[in-house]
Parts: sequence; structure tokens; C-alpha cells
Amino acid sequence: MSRILFITSNRLGDAVLSTGLLAHLLGQYPGAKVTVVCGPVPAGLFVGVPGLERVIELPKRKHSLHWWDMWRACIGTCWDVVVDLRNAPLSYALLAKRQIHLGKANKRFVHRVTAMGSLVGLSTNPPAPTLWTLPENDQAAVQLIPDGAPVLAMGPTANWIGKTWQASRFVDLALRLTAPDGILPGGRIAVMAHSSELHMAQPVLDALPPERTLNLVGEIPLATVAACLRRAAFYVGNDSGLMHMAAAADIPTLGLFGPSREEHYGPWAHAGSDKAHAVRGDKRYEDVFPVDYDYRNTPSLMGDLSVDRVEQAARSLWSHLT
Repeated sequence: MSRILFITSNRLGDAVLSTGLLAHLLGQYPGAKVTVVCGPVPAGLFVGVPGLERVIELPKRKHSLHWWDMWRACIGTCWDVVVDLRNAPLSYALLAKRQIHLGKANKRFVHRVTAMGSLVGLSTNPPAPTLWTLPENDQAAVQLIPDGAPVLAMGPTANWIGKTWQASRFVDLALRLTAPDGILPGGRIAVMAHSSELHMAQPVLDALPPERTLNLVGEIPLATVAACLRRAAFYVGNDSGLMHMAAAADIPTLGLFGPSREEHYGPWAHAGSDKAHAVRGDKRYEDVFPVDYDYRNTPSLMGDLSVDRVEQAARSLWSHLT
């Protein structure tokens, strides 16, 4: 029986983008037992991984002591393959027939998915991110998004205020896209976010018509979020982990970009699909940041991205697929 140790990110978005590599390895090692090491935030992504033995949550500790925790948890196993996307020196000290490390691929000016595909010789056709769910996640999603009118899923939050499009623009866009002449006429609007992001999502929830709004802000398990996304007809949201989950769920996904590079972190569609697009305003990435830029105190840097431009991009993506 083969055993895979897969060490991935603390961040949700990077962890999602790494799942295609894990799926590829599962194809190479049929029936393998899998241990995933990641931060607490993305841990729930992996509960449905075939052959999963364990998810080791690894909160960061001072002086990199968390890597000693990883080493102690994993040293007693002979691994068929160790994949380390965090470049931890101690992973080299684990007994493994095959070692795969992100290394300098992380520094290349290519999309993150392409960089990880290069680790297994698939830089020209890298494996797309994949989501795994359990039956209970799928059942919970039916309760959260019952059958009915099509659903426009929206992600109005992000891990940094600079990457968040204004709440009022999300509301305007949602009303346009679900209007009688929109891409989803009469559609329901699902607002999705973690409970810790409620302060960003609440203005959107407050301004939308309650009879057509699904409030999916809370402590929803990530695998259930994945199952909910599969029940949506279209997704639009800020550059975030949720955006990457939507693309991995294989639904039409439009990511909103400003102070981040879409060529490195744009939503990644499944092979043979053109369902994932990115849109930005008139400013290039290099031009977005103000002269007195302060990461901690700078407000949203998405002001140049108009509702008209996002609506046009959404309509273009939708018409291309239908």
C-alpha cells in the first residue's frame, strides 16, 4: 500500500491551487493512503480526499517550531512520496522513496498552478484544482441551497481590504445580473463568506432583496461550501480562496483583480474548459498602488473597476458558455 505525504499551504487560496497536484498523484498511486499537512484554515478542504488517513493542522509557531511538530508526526512512516510545497528543510529528513519540493518553481513568474505542474513534468498541461466532498456535505448543500431559481454566488470578502471591491458595487452587479434582462433573470443571490468576514459581507446582505438572498455567511465546513458552489450557476468575487474554490467546482467564475496579479493567481478552469476569467480596471497591477502606499492602512484599491466593466465581463463569459 502506497503512502503520500502532502504538505501544502496555510492559506486557503494556495491550498486550493495545490489540489490538482494531489489529484494527479492519486492517479499515479492508485489506492494510496494520504496524509495532508496544512494550516488550520484550509484543513477542511481535504476531508473528502480518497484514501485520506489524516489531516495534520500545523499552526505557525515562533522560531519555526511547527516544522518540528510536523517531523515528529511523520518520522515514523516510510513514505512512497513526500510533496512539500512549503520548502521546509525538515521534510528532507523524512524517509521517502520520492521527494517533490516546490523549490525555485515558486519564484517563477508563472501561474501558481503551472509552477506546481512543473514539479511532475506537466508545466504545459498542469492538473487543474480539484474539490472533494462527502455525501454529508452534498446533503447539507441541498439544505442551504434548495432547488429553485438559478443561483448567483458572490464572494464580497478577501483576506485584505485592498483586494475588496466596494459592497455597493456588488449589490448593483447582483441586481443587474438577476434582472429580467440579466444572465440569470429572477435568480437567487448567495452571499458567501466566513463568519470572521461578516463585517465585509453584511452591507451586501442588507442591501439585497431578502426574498431572493441566501445568507451563506458563517462557520460552514469548507467541503460543504464546495458542494454549495457546485449548485450555483455563476460565481463572481474578489481574488480569494473562495474564488479559487468556485473555479475548482467547475462553475463559471469571474474573479475581480486590482492589487494582485491575475497572471499568477487568476481563477483556473478545468482542462478543456473556459469557465474561469479575471477582470480588472484600467490600471495595471504596477499602477494600482498609491505613492504613500501602506499595506496595513490602505483602503480598497479596486476603485477603478466599474460595475459596467464587470457586468460586461460576466455577460461575455456567460454568452461564451451558453
